[in-house]
Order: sequence, then structure tokens, then C-alpha cells
Amino acid sequence: MDKIQKDKLIKSELRKLNKFFQNIPEDKQKIIKGLKEQAAFMYATLMELQEIVNTEGPVTLFEQGKQRVLIEHPASKAYNVLVRNYSNVIKQLLELLPKEEAKQAEDELMAFVKKAKG
Repeated sequence: MDKIQKDKLIKSELRKLNKFFQNIPEDKQKIIKGLKEQAAFMYATLMELQEIVNTEGPVTLFEQGKQRVLIEHPASKAYNVLVRNYSNVIKQLLELLPKEEAKQAEDELMAFVKKAKG
């Protein structure tokens, strides 16, 4: 994924988040602006890392001298950390929604996280 594609994906995700969280009161909108921007960036980065892992595999050959060992691919490692951080940011945002909307959104988030881990 090149920078232009990633920027488009970030903007697209930010539009989705803005629409999804539009019912949050205006005073809180200013507070969550940064969280939405970070979530959009993390989402695009997760897709980028997922593309790398799908192409190169979850493990890579590490060579040092005569020693050769298969290790977790750095993109896979970064993906696993980032998916947890993304989940936390989204949960923070969901806590600001009315209860009915929050439950439905949380179910969708958990489906995404389970899909990412599987």
C-alpha cells in the first residue's frame, strides 16, 4: 500500500467514524477528535500490516552467522500490538455513545478483533 492509498483509507475511515459518532454532544466532539483521527490512522496501518503479513507470511527467516531461526515477522508483531491499541481507542469512543448504540458498536468491534486474530 503506497502513501496515497493509505491517506485515502485514513480519510475514508475518519468519515465513517465521524458519521458513526455524530450523536455525541458537541462539547465532547472536540475532545474525541484526536481519538477518531488516531483510530483512523491505526485502522489504515492495520490494513497495511495485514497486507504485508498476507504477502510475506507471519514468520520470517532470521540469520545470524551460522544460526538460522524462524521468527515472528516484524509486521505480524506490530499488527498484534496495534490491534490491541486500536481496540482500546475504539472502546474509549464507544463509552461516549448512548448505551443502545454502544452495545451494537461493541459487538461489531469484537467481530473485527476476532476476525483479525483468526
